Order: sequence, then structure tokens, then C-alpha cells
Amino acid sequence: AVVPSLAVGEVSQPLRSGSGYHLVRIKDKKSQEVHLVKQTLASHILLKANELTTDEQAKQRLEQLRQRIINGEDFAELAKAHSEDTGSAIDGGSLGWVSPGVMVPEFEEKMNELAVGEVSDVFKSRFGWHLIKVFDRREENMAEEYKRSQAREQIRQRKIDEDMETWLRTMRDEAYVEYRNN
Repeated sequence: AVVPSLAVGEVSQPLRSGSGYHLVRIKDKKSQEVHLVKQTLASHILLKANELTTDEQAKQRLEQLRQRIINGEDFAELAKAHSEDTGSAIDGGSLGWVSPGVMVPEFEEKMNELAVGEVSDVFKSRFGWHLIKVFDRREENMAEEYKRSQAREQIRQRKIDEDMETWLRTMRDEAYVEYRNN
């Protein structure tokens, strides 16, 4: 309990352990920065209109699936059997823990309106007709992920700036300018 209370650069009093006495000097501390993000554990079923199914038929079929879920059938089993989202259907429609800004706005808005354990009404996004079930919610500290994304963005921007400078230099070198005296 002594070490966490030390500041950077500070040296501890002698500490006794099974292997002897130790002095601890703090060189650096990890940031205690907190970037809490509210995540939702959700699953969905997606049906799309296509050559064989009209938009209205897809909606009605999903309404029937919703009723079956409300009557006690397993969401995951119905998602495996019926969802047209091949990425999540194999996992029973599971989207895993979803952070804000990952899904299209209409999907995220509907998902955020639901209580844990609740199944949404059928709704449409640009991908088709959806049914969502929310299983859990949590607040997760995403400070490290946030820092990584910031670093990636800075590196990307630096690369763009370097490429732009190289391009401008090339354009100047290749430009032909003729001065005429009239």
C-alpha cells in the first residue's frame, strides 16, 4: 500500500520482503485518465427485401419472429435460423459489446431506448428490417483505446502532410515557367 501512494521520482522507506529489504523509486506512473463509455450487449435479427421478398413481406416475417420471441422462443435460435446478417447470425445474432457511434444512427437510437432484457419493435435502417434484444449494459473505461485511436489519427495526419509536401515539391520541380519581356 506504500508504493501506490508515492509520487513520480519519490523513493520509499525500506520495504521488507521474503528476499530481503528493498528501496523503491517511482520512475513513472500510468495515467489514471478515465474515458468511460456506456456499452450495450445486444443481438439482432436482420431481414432484407430482395428479388424473392418484398419490403412489406420482410417486415411481416420479422413481426412474426418478434411474436415468437415474446411467446418464449429463444432469440439466438431464431437469429441463427432467420437473420440475413451473416456476420452475427452464426453467433445467434450477437453483436457483442457495442460502443456509441459504431452502429448506424437509427439502429443505435432504437437500441438505446430499450431496457435490459427488452426486445424492440420491428424497425427499418438502410440495411433492412431489424429486431434488437438488449442483454446487458456497462460502463467501460476506454482511455487506452481512445489514446491509441488518437495516436493513429496523429500518425495518419502526419503521413498525409508529408505526402502533400512531397507532391507539392514534385509539382514545383516539374513546373515549367517561362518569363517573357514584352
